[in-house]
Amino acid sequence: MRKNIKTTEAIFPMPVLLISTYNEDDSVNVMNAAWGMMVERNIIMLNLSENHKTVENIKKRHAFTVSIADSSHVVEADYFGVVSGNEVNDKLKNTNLTSSKSSLVEAPIINELPICMECDFIEYQDSEFGGGVVGKIVNVSANEEVMTNDNIDITKLHAIAFDPFTHGYYEVEKRVGNAFKDGFNLKK
Repeated sequence: MRKNIKTTEAIFPMPVLLISTYNEDDSVNVMNAAWGMMVERNIIMLNLSENHKTVENIKKRHAFTVSIADSSHVVEADYFGVVSGNEVNDKLKNTNLTSSKSSLVEAPIINELPICMECDFIEYQDSEFGGGVVGKIVNVSANEEVMTNDNIDITKLHAIAFDPFTHGYYEVEKRVGNAFKDGFNLKK
């Protein structure tokens, strides 16, 4: 028997994405954004309202980075979500994380986070259903410790996902199937 629940945020898991930009004074702004997705192979969309400092920075610098949050940095990831860049200028300074300037886009890379997508800003979309930053991924880099044979190893990544049902963070790591293969077992 099914039971109705009191939420509409029912897509699970939601990735914990850390969006990094430079402020006007070149300090680093990072925000936690769970509502992001790939819309094409090299195009990303982040559902962010224009009142975020991050969106203001992206529009000014025409660039941003997106890092995948991991379980060893869950406290920092949550901090970037509960503190606004409109209130705290250099949020990175209040953590133990460091950054490097991307050589491809005008945005910082958070060194300790396992995967980083460097993005050029394409446009900001606004409609009655929400707004979003659209960007083109120009490079993806990963820390070597999360790789096996030059590929991302999800068992080493320890990526976290946001659970909108309980407002928890969960580590994602166990493989349970093979995409574009297992379904053929039902093909007649």
